[in-house]
Amino acid sequence: MKKTGLLLLMLSVAAWAQQANPAPASAPADQSSSQGTINTSVSSPTERVQTPTYADLYCAGFISKQVLPNSNFVAGGLQTPNTTKFATGEVVYLAGSGYQTGTQYTIVRELADPNRFENFQGQHAAIAAAGQPYAEIGRVRIIDTRSKTAIAQIEFSCDPVNPGDLAVPFVEKAAVSFHPPLRFDRFVPATGKLTGRIVLAKDFDTTLGTGMKAYMNVGSNQGVKVGDYFRAVRAYEADLRDPVDSISFKASTVEETQKRPPSIEAKRFTKGKGPQIHVRDLPRRAVGEVVVIGVTPTSATGMVVFALEDVHVGDGVELDEQQQQQAQVQQ
Repeated sequence: MKKTGLLLLMLSVAAWAQQANPAPASAPADQSSSQGTINTSVSSPTERVQTPTYADLYCAGFISKQVLPNSNFVAGGLQTPNTTKFATGEVVYLAGSGYQTGTQYTIVRELADPNRFENFQGQHAAIAAAGQPYAEIGRVRIIDTRSKTAIAQIEFSCDPVNPGDLAVPFVEKAAVSFHPPLRFDRFVPATGKLTGRIVLAKDFDTTLGTGMKAYMNVGSNQGVKVGDYFRAVRAYEADLRDPVDSISFKASTVEETQKRPPSIEAKRFTKGKGPQIHVRDLPRRAVGEVVVIGVTPTSATGMVVFALEDVHVGDGVELDEQQQQQAQVQQ
């Protein structure tokens, strides 16, 4: 009995000593042992990209410096002129020449933005430098040729096909590679890789979310190819050039209890007693990830596959080689 009591006493003392002197906790996985700094990527969200569908690839649209020929176009449909919009399964008539039964054509629309407002200064010039915007409307197959027109059936439509839309030979699009989930560091500094800008968006949208299409002013002339990833980035001083967001810089930032109220300024200056916050000194932030799904010599069509906030027309883009390398590993 005495031995049992002694054993229980020793176990109690050992347990008390362990509580009094706990073993040091292991260092976090992302902690650097050499410099004593913490890797902030652990606080970055995990990027899970959205896979483009068939419609995403073939309804994205594009900008082309080479203007497409307008000799082949939609002349009407079975119920013309009572019906002017046609969808999947309906019959349309194609004017022009060179049609052969069984061949497929892509229906595209040459675009003009009725709203002449610029989303960023110099937008119109940037679009003109990239080329002519086109919308991809659908795909048709020639089923017969009669008189001066060809008869075609709409096999797939993104939007209603209208008389006047252009018909160009159908071309299969390249597949897009995707990477596994990765950490998205939204404060990554500039890498010195290829940069460009989002100059336009599908349907002339101005703010984009996941799944939406953006047109960038970089293309195959700069080495861009289908499957490349670009990181959409925005500097805080971009708000200064926005007619709405710039109003915030005129609003009060003062809290009544602050002895030395700060000021948020666009440019450095020496006046004022409180802290001066200069937007040009704030870090550039990444807002989303864009994968290239189509390319021309002067432009690239991208799909937003991940976004932490709205991506804007006018945002900068930078080639993200880390994402591209991970996508290649998956092949």
